[in-house]
Amino acid sequence: MLSLDKVFNAQTVLKNIIRETKLVRAHGIAHDCELYLKPENLQITGSFKVRGAAYKIAMLTEEEKKKGVIACSAGNHAQGVALAATKNGIKSLICLPDSAPISKVEATKGFGADICLVEGCYDDAHQKSLELKESEGYTFLHPFDDENVIAGQGTIALEILNDLDNIDAILVPIGGGGLISGIAYTAKQIRPSVKIYGVEVLGAPSMYNSVKNGEIEALATVSTIADGIAVKKPGENTFALVKEYVDEIALVTDDEVSSAILTLIENQKMIAEGAGAAAVAAVMFNKFNLKGKRVVAVVSGGNIDVTSLSRVIDRGLLKSGRSSSLLIELIDKPGQLQIIARIIADCGANVTGVHYEKGDTESVDGCFLRIAMETRDFEHVSMITQSLRNEGFKIV
Repeated sequence: MLSLDKVFNAQTVLKNIIRETKLVRAHGIAHDCELYLKPENLQITGSFKVRGAAYKIAMLTEEEKKKGVIACSAGNHAQGVALAATKNGIKSLICLPDSAPISKVEATKGFGADICLVEGCYDDAHQKSLELKESEGYTFLHPFDDENVIAGQGTIALEILNDLDNIDAILVPIGGGGLISGIAYTAKQIRPSVKIYGVEVLGAPSMYNSVKNGEIEALATVSTIADGIAVKKPGENTFALVKEYVDEIALVTDDEVSSAILTLIENQKMIAEGAGAAAVAAVMFNKFNLKGKRVVAVVSGGNIDVTSLSRVIDRGLLKSGRSSSLLIELIDKPGQLQIIARIIADCGANVTGVHYEKGDTESVDGCFLRIAMETRDFEHVSMITQSLRNEGFKIV
């Protein structure tokens, strides 16, 4: 069974495998609380998952190791298993959903694992791995619903409590629940006063729904940019631990996660994947009462595909009012663009794109002008819009 002794044993076993990630004081992200980040995105595989995977493999019998190991993953557990298995000279096969970012697939191969891509999401990959376990005789390594994996993740709490005194709350992203189970169990055993808050995304609220309704529930579908926590059904062990030790769970949207990723890049020079930024999003958008509190947000991973990152940045800029566009209806005559550009410049914004469109306007000689801009926030956009209206321009 899970015990505090097991978590301390995991810390000893993992000493030469993982990187101890020191807390980072975050500035400019949360104005109402004292925020620290636990940067597991800087872990050796780019995610906390290597902790649980490596400890689980260390606890296998010699017979289990000889069979080779199989695992299912959205990408981060895959890399942890691949690295730990290769270090121990064990063959590994990883089932990944075909939607997993290319960077995670290639990184998993790079750590020495064989890959089996499965159509669908994490749960489909999980089913495939169980089928292969039965047919080929592999030793199965569950990504979250396993006491040794949970104990490995619990070492994060040991590091947090060792790094910082008088912590009021720890915010943790939730997928299947292995990470928050380990952190919540460990933290509550050592310092019961610490609040543990879980964060899920609106497009994959499996643990949120299960805890709310008092029983494990499976989602029909999941849809989120946070692929690392896109899990349809929580585990039995993790559900029980979350129900007992986690104080509250909140949901964040994909847009809020995108804003958090962008903020981490700009304010902390830190790259986080969607799942990794979920806890920071909860702080930024006031999902819990953290005013005046000393808070730690776990940045669980940074394995985001570069093309995905580009899209997330664009969306984050748009949803925070940093990027905007206006469609202006006007009379098609010389000098109009010059006037509009002057007004926008006087307001302190930057024009990044201009597109001229003929269309169904009220006037025969009318046209549309679509202006893309770099702006400060939504208040700035409103000021520009009003300034253009004051000069007689019609904003569509």
